[in-house]
Amino acid sequence: MAVDVKSGPVELLLQQFADAEFGHTGRRSFFEYRDTGLEKVTNGGYRAQVIRATDVMETTGWHYHECDLQFVYVLKGWVDLEFEGGRCERVAAGAALAIPSGMIHNETACSSDLEALEFVVPAEMKTISVDAPAA
Repeated sequence: MAVDVKSGPVELLLQQFADAEFGHTGRRSFFEYRDTGLEKVTNGGYRAQVIRATDVMETTGWHYHECDLQFVYVLKGWVDLEFEGGRCERVAAGAALAIPSGMIHNETACSSDLEALEFVVPAEMKTISVDAPAA
Protein backbone atom coordinates (compact mmCIF):
# COMPACT_ATOMS: atom_id res chain seq x y z
CA MET A 1 0.00 0.00 0.00
CA ALA A 2 2.32 2.75 -1.22
CA VAL A 3 1.38 6.35 -0.59
CA ASP A 4 1.73 8.73 -3.51
CA VAL A 5 4.25 11.39 -2.54
CA LYS A 6 2.00 13.93 -4.25
CA SER A 7 -0.34 13.46 -1.29
CA GLY A 8 2.11 15.44 0.86
CA PRO A 9 1.14 18.74 2.46
CA VAL A 10 -1.01 20.92 0.24
CA GLU A 11 -0.81 23.84 2.62
CA LEU A 12 1.52 25.08 5.34
CA LEU A 13 1.03 23.26 8.62
CA LEU A 14 2.11 24.99 11.80
CA GLN A 15 0.75 23.96 15.18
CA GLN A 16 2.21 25.86 18.12
CA PHE A 17 2.45 24.00 21.42
CA ALA A 18 0.14 26.56 23.06
CA ASP A 19 -2.55 25.59 20.51
CA ALA A 20 -2.11 21.84 20.93
CA GLU A 21 -4.61 19.70 22.77
CA PHE A 22 -4.21 16.20 24.16
CA GLY A 23 -7.16 13.84 24.33
CA HIS A 24 -8.20 10.20 24.34
CA THR A 25 -8.45 10.06 20.55
CA GLY A 26 -6.07 7.24 19.65
CA ARG A 27 -5.80 3.46 19.72
CA ARG A 28 -5.21 3.07 23.46
CA SER A 29 -7.51 4.33 26.21
CA PHE A 30 -4.60 4.58 28.66
CA PHE A 31 -2.64 7.04 26.49
CA GLU A 32 -3.43 10.62 25.51
CA TYR A 33 -2.82 11.76 21.96
CA ARG A 34 -2.04 15.11 20.37
CA ASP A 35 -2.93 15.23 16.69
CA THR A 36 -0.49 17.47 14.81
CA GLY A 37 -2.84 18.07 11.88
CA LEU A 38 -0.62 16.26 9.35
CA GLU A 39 -3.36 13.79 8.42
CA LYS A 40 -5.69 16.61 7.35
CA VAL A 41 -3.17 18.46 5.18
CA THR A 42 -2.02 15.23 3.48
CA ASN A 43 -5.55 13.96 2.82
CA GLY A 44 -4.89 10.87 4.96
CA GLY A 45 -1.50 10.10 3.49
CA TYR A 46 0.44 10.57 6.74
CA ARG A 47 -0.23 10.96 10.45
CA ALA A 48 2.03 12.40 13.13
CA GLN A 49 0.91 12.45 16.73
CA VAL A 50 2.42 12.87 20.14
CA ILE A 51 1.54 10.10 22.57
CA ARG A 52 1.85 10.50 26.33
CA ALA A 53 1.21 8.29 29.32
CA THR A 54 -1.65 8.75 31.72
CA ASP A 55 -1.69 7.49 35.29
CA VAL A 56 -2.87 4.07 34.06
CA MET A 57 -0.90 1.58 31.98
CA GLU A 58 -2.22 -1.62 30.49
CA THR A 59 -0.48 -4.00 28.16
CA THR A 60 -1.61 -3.54 24.59
CA GLY A 61 -1.88 -7.26 24.02
CA TRP A 62 -0.14 -9.00 21.16
CA HIS A 63 -0.86 -7.34 17.83
CA TYR A 64 0.59 -6.13 14.57
CA HIS A 65 -0.12 -3.23 12.25
CA GLU A 66 -0.86 -3.07 8.55
CA CYS A 67 0.86 0.04 7.23
CA ASP A 68 3.73 1.23 5.06
CA LEU A 69 5.55 2.79 8.02
CA GLN A 70 5.26 3.08 11.79
CA PHE A 71 8.05 5.21 13.22
CA VAL A 72 8.31 6.18 16.89
CA TYR A 73 10.74 8.64 18.48
CA VAL A 74 10.70 8.68 22.29
CA LEU A 75 10.81 12.24 23.63
CA LYS A 76 10.65 11.50 27.38
CA GLY A 77 10.53 8.43 29.59
CA TRP A 78 10.49 4.86 28.28
CA VAL A 79 8.25 2.06 27.02
CA ASP A 80 8.88 -1.70 27.26
CA LEU A 81 8.12 -3.76 24.17
CA GLU A 82 8.31 -7.45 23.47
CA PHE A 83 8.44 -8.90 20.00
CA GLU A 84 7.65 -12.22 18.41
CA GLY A 85 10.72 -14.42 18.76
CA GLY A 86 11.41 -13.39 22.36
CA ARG A 87 13.16 -10.05 21.87
CA CYS A 88 12.41 -7.51 24.65
CA GLU A 89 13.45 -3.87 24.50
CA ARG A 90 13.19 -0.84 26.74
CA VAL A 91 12.87 2.06 24.32
CA ALA A 92 13.98 5.18 26.18
CA ALA A 93 14.22 8.93 25.55
CA GLY A 94 16.18 9.65 22.39
CA ALA A 95 15.52 6.25 20.84
CA ALA A 96 14.09 5.87 17.35
CA LEU A 97 12.07 2.79 16.42
CA ALA A 98 10.54 1.64 13.13
CA ILE A 99 8.28 -1.39 13.50
CA PRO A 100 7.78 -3.19 10.16
CA SER A 101 4.27 -3.91 8.97
CA GLY A 102 3.18 -7.32 10.24
CA MET A 103 5.72 -7.56 13.08
CA ILE A 104 3.93 -8.99 16.12
CA HIS A 105 4.59 -7.06 19.32
CA ASN A 106 3.20 -6.12 22.74
CA GLU A 107 3.73 -2.99 24.86
CA THR A 108 4.03 -4.21 28.44
CA ALA A 109 4.94 -1.15 30.54
CA CYS A 110 5.88 2.51 30.34
CA SER A 111 7.13 5.27 32.57
CA SER A 112 4.60 7.73 33.95
CA ASP A 113 6.29 10.53 31.98
CA LEU A 114 6.38 8.75 28.60
CA GLU A 115 6.02 11.04 25.59
CA ALA A 116 6.68 9.84 22.06
CA LEU A 117 6.20 11.12 18.54
CA GLU A 118 4.61 8.56 16.22
CA PHE A 119 4.66 8.92 12.44
CA VAL A 120 2.46 6.57 10.39
CA VAL A 121 1.95 5.98 6.66
CA PRO A 122 -0.87 5.86 5.69
CA ALA A 123 -2.71 7.79 8.40
CA GLU A 124 -5.28 5.00 8.87
CA MET A 125 -3.01 2.23 10.15
CA LYS A 126 -4.84 -1.03 10.86
CA THR A 127 -4.20 -2.85 14.16
CA ILE A 128 -4.76 -6.60 14.20
CA SER A 129 -4.95 -8.43 17.58
CA VAL A 130 -3.38 -11.89 17.70
CA ASP A 131 -2.73 -14.67 20.22
CA ALA A 132 0.55 -14.57 22.10
CA PRO A 133 3.29 -16.24 20.09
CA ALA A 134 4.68 -19.54 21.30
CA ALA A 135 7.53 -19.08 23.77
